[in-house]
Amino acid sequence: MGLKLFAIFAFATCGGYSGGLRLSVDCANKSESDLNIDIAFAYPFRLHQVNFDAPTCEGKRRETLSLIGDFSSSAEFFVTIAVFAFLYSLAATVVYIFFQNKYRENNRGPLIDFIVTVVFSFLWLVGSSAWAKGLSDVKIATDPDEVLLLMSACKQQSNKCLPVRSPVMSSLNTSVVFGFLNFILWAGNIWFVFKETGWHSSGQRHAADTMEKQSSGYNQGGYNQDSYGPAGGYNQPGSYGQKVHGWEGKTGKVPRRKWGQ
Repeated sequence: MGLKLFAIFAFATCGGYSGGLRLSVDCANKSESDLNIDIAFAYPFRLHQVNFDAPTCEGKRRETLSLIGDFSSSAEFFVTIAVFAFLYSLAATVVYIFFQNKYRENNRGPLIDFIVTVVFSFLWLVGSSAWAKGLSDVKIATDPDEVLLLMSACKQQSNKCLPVRSPVMSSLNTSVVFGFLNFILWAGNIWFVFKETGWHSSGQRHAADTMEKQSSGYNQGGYNQDSYGPAGGYNQPGSYGQKVHGWEGKTGKVPRRKWGQ
């Protein structure tokens, strides 16, 4: 449920954005001034296609300018990841609830789920990083002070050019935050999906078999207590006794060593 909600927030805050800024150009000749120059832009942030008119403060002539930059690639990539992540999470939820048996059949479902989760984790990291860089460029390109530098009238000291309203980009900042939160959620979900795969089960069986072999080796090896019993090699008194009885069996008495021999 959390994956779907965070994916919705990510593409909604980015894909649904529209904003604008307002500038004023106060010419030396007041009749040529324009104090309300509105510039609107929106997703996917093809700013080079955003045109606006500005006075030149040279008679009634006006010039048509455009913003600088095209940041649609990073924005669209980010939104595309969010949309597909939402659709996959929705489909996975349906499978978990209604098709649990088919999901676990032949272990294909968990393996596919594991691979897709890893891929989406990587895509969220790349997409969020790219969009964070793209958003920073969008802020620079739509900075009112930067846009004023594009106007020829603002290059003359006799004219006064001022920003009236700056664009509000709090929702775009939120989209970046949700992007990295999605990466954390998907990356953290890798372990839980991995536990459903046969790889995790086979690893557990291998560890259990290793422990059983080690325990059986201790019971059958040199640490067996029976090896120290009466029949063991450490029963030295019995060995000496057998040797003495061997000599008595032949001579009838224990031989004595003569002096000087």
